[in-house]
Amino acid sequence: MSHPSISQKRAAFRALHQSGCFVLPNPWDAGSASALASLGFKALATTSSGYAWSCARADGQLSRDETLAHMRYMVEASDLPINADFESGFADTPEGVAESVRMAVETGVAGISIEDSTGDAQAPLRSLAESVERMRAARAAIDATGGEALLIGRAENFFVGRPDLDDAILRLKAYADAGADCLYAPGIKTREQISAVVAAVAPKPVNVLRRQARL
Repeated sequence: MSHPSISQKRAAFRALHQSGCFVLPNPWDAGSASALASLGFKALATTSSGYAWSCARADGQLSRDETLAHMRYMVEASDLPINADFESGFADTPEGVAESVRMAVETGVAGISIEDSTGDAQAPLRSLAESVERMRAARAAIDATGGEALLIGRAENFFVGRPDLDDAILRLKAYADAGADCLYAPGIKTREQISAVVAAVAPKPVNVLRRQARL
């Protein structure tokens, strides 16, 4: 039985973004990836929190090397395209982000998301100018490797206690202009919020987080 190539997976992932809505679940290991694939999902996404928790660690405590190894493992474990939750790129500078993204592309993932959060509770978001430079660096790194992988720009306002929709939209539009293929503001919930984001970055696609209700 033949398996799709990395290029074929990436082409399929890009096509999904051009064809309408689809659901992108978050497995954390080969078993959960296989189970989700058997249910008919067309693509999968890693989860930094889910994988960290499976290692008895808190979200954000895994190193770049550990995260890259997990990404490669997930790509090899499934025939479906894998989108990577790559946190903030594991670097403080645009040059470091570019290096990290090049390494991420080498794992075979079909998409890479870059956050604008800092991890500092007192100043949880990077400045817009810095975030844009980091997004441009990620874009250049992907282009230098052939441009097949998608770049997802994330505005973390609602995740870090700064639920300012106007600022999130300003950031997402800037990330789109800097080369992000898809935009993401995790934490927006209402129809009005989602519609506003979709309209602001059109015609680029938007990712929306949907959490399962706890029982």
